[in-house]
Amino acid sequence: MTRQELISQIRQKESFLCVGLDPDIKKIPAHLLREPSPLYSFCKAIVDATAPYAVAYKPNLAFFEAEGTEGLEAFGLTVEYIRLNYPDILIIADAKRGDIGNTSALYARSFFNHFGVDAVTVAPYMGIDSVNPFLGHEGKWVVLLALTSNPGSADFQMLRLADGKRLFEQVLETSKSWAGPDEMMYVVGATRGELIGDVRKIVPKNFLLVPGVGAQGGSLEDVCRYGMTKDCGLLVNSSRGIIYASSDTDFAESAATEARKLRDAMSAQLQSYRK
Repeated sequence: MTRQELISQIRQKESFLCVGLDPDIKKIPAHLLREPSPLYSFCKAIVDATAPYAVAYKPNLAFFEAEGTEGLEAFGLTVEYIRLNYPDILIIADAKRGDIGNTSALYARSFFNHFGVDAVTVAPYMGIDSVNPFLGHEGKWVVLLALTSNPGSADFQMLRLADGKRLFEQVLETSKSWAGPDEMMYVVGATRGELIGDVRKIVPKNFLLVPGVGAQGGSLEDVCRYGMTKDCGLLVNSSRGIIYASSDTDFAESAATEARKLRDAMSAQLQSYRK
């Protein structure tokens, strides 16, 4: 999916919602455990219910890989289902890959060529040779970890370098020379609030994938205040707050309700920004 296609979806749906698909076998409704592929059945129902409000889905590989080969099969089926039925929705494989060049090249081939996702989350710790194999694939994106919302992120990301820059700022400065805003996004946690503004000073045009709104306590208003651009420039992810809105047979309907609420709030933010 190209940048312009993504922007068109955002404008059409008045939404920048990314729904995180984190299908925990211990949390999905009990009646789905009787299905041949419980994870796939869960994700399929969530996708059908939330597709009118979402511009992206972010399946988290850990939740699929935890179930071994059956889980990976469910991941493949989920991606295939979205691609066939909702081809205009961006698919981000939340895999957080990042290894030496030849290994990264195989990861890129797996996600882009075999599974057919649009984007992959990538860790920058090993530098350009670990990220470069994910670049240069037409219509595909790297979503680089920049400033995450977990408490331990301060262990490294906030460290001051000799020139006074924080490490996450150096990651942004260096990596923006690797690719333009048409194929590089950044993960920036919503719970960082005003730090999103610091990110925007360095990468004013790149899309930001922002987790942490909802269950993790991030504020949609703060994210938009500091991060929104004329093209929106944001994909705000919500996982638990949507997909586990109910643990009963009405789980899909409840997910749709929560997704619609968040989309409506996003629509209001988009309209306010345009004024």
